[in-house]
Amino acid sequence: MYDVPYHTKVLNKYTFLVTGGAGFIGSNIVGYLLKYGAKKVRVLDNFSTGSLENIKEFNNNPAFELIEGDIRDLETCHKAIAGVDYVTHQAALGSVPRSINDPVTSNEVNISGFLNMLLAARDAGVKRMIYAASSSTYGDHPGLPKVEDEIGNPLSPYAVTKYVNELYASVFSKTYDFHTIGLRYFNVFGPKQNPEGPYAAVIPLFIEAALKREAPYINGDGETSRDFTFVENAVQANVKAMLAGEIKQHEVINIAYGERTTLNQLWKKICSITNVDIAPEYREERKGDVKHSLADISKAKELVGYNPRFSALEGLYLAVEWYSENLKTATGQA
Repeated sequence: MYDVPYHTKVLNKYTFLVTGGAGFIGSNIVGYLLKYGAKKVRVLDNFSTGSLENIKEFNNNPAFELIEGDIRDLETCHKAIAGVDYVTHQAALGSVPRSINDPVTSNEVNISGFLNMLLAARDAGVKRMIYAASSSTYGDHPGLPKVEDEIGNPLSPYAVTKYVNELYASVFSKTYDFHTIGLRYFNVFGPKQNPEGPYAAVIPLFIEAALKREAPYINGDGETSRDFTFVENAVQANVKAMLAGEIKQHEVINIAYGERTTLNQLWKKICSITNVDIAPEYREERKGDVKHSLADISKAKELVGYNPRFSALEGLYLAVEWYSENLKTATGQA
């Protein structure tokens, strides 16, 4: 992974803060920044969904620093951001079902915590803050592909929280002249994404099922489609967005590959890669889920030079390889 460097000649000049850096996407960003010589990479994480396992490989790197703390505490945010040049804010409680089951905590983390980070970043005068937005913001808008300025009504508490993030970021741009970039992720997947727990994402669940020779569950008829985005594409977007040229207002951009895959197609691809032939089990669709999702990524290309390298299929091969090795380790077969 990370075989194509971006802006590596300048990374050694800067200190980066990655909130949620022990999580799936965050730890992959940390890995990239350290691999290509960042001056310092500081992680802020409370380990509610992140894992020490995701960052243990960085412990002996002198450029790595860990602060265990919660973004819901403003003082912690100020401490974490001291001396930082760039922030990539990945800390959040993801999952539509989680937010439906516990909207209060999702609101506290995703809105109050986000506002704390905006305040701390503004007060510290960082060069730029990038934050994880979400394709869930498109809600019930039927148009495909999804274009940044055409959204519908949110379909879950999680979607509400991510839209409020964008509203706050826009207000900070207009009121305080503090400009940020939101990355509307479309179903990011890849190494270090946890297949365990009640809110696990579909790709790690499917891969784990295939490796264990078990039938996965598919919500609905399997014709729900997503623009599955390999994690290295998201890493590229974060690095390029942090170090892109001057921006004069708050911006939101889609981060995806620009290709649609149904859940039925996804399972067939994973079966082909893992050499299994198992029929999935179908059950009721989940509340709050959008039926179809496909991104227009032209704005991201134009604004920050985003150029996704990995299609969903190419990413699946790499993800299966990673999960296969980690499953062996977990079961003592390595």
